[in-house]
Amino acid sequence: MSQTESRKAEQLLTAARAEALFASPLSMCSRPSLAEAADAIKMSMRSHGGTLGCAAEVAAVFGDYPDLAAHRMRWALATVEAVFSARRGG
Repeated sequence: MSQTESRKAEQLLTAARAEALFASPLSMCSRPSLAEAADAIKMSMRSHGGTLGCAAEVAAVFGDYPDLAAHRMRWALATVEAVFSARRGG
């Protein structure tokens, strides 16, 4: 796998994790550990039927509450980047 392909795969994984975290019941006030975030992502994936279900939930919330959804997505993305980059050593 080339460096470009590897970077793209990592970006897709980050996006999928952020969508799952967004769709989870975890509060935006929380600062979850890696284990807590990973558990919330797994539970969200299971309860929404996978990545497509999580993406559909994100789209629905953006359609109904765009301002809230944007804030929650920023939190989810920042959380995923923080906890999973710490695991990679970055």
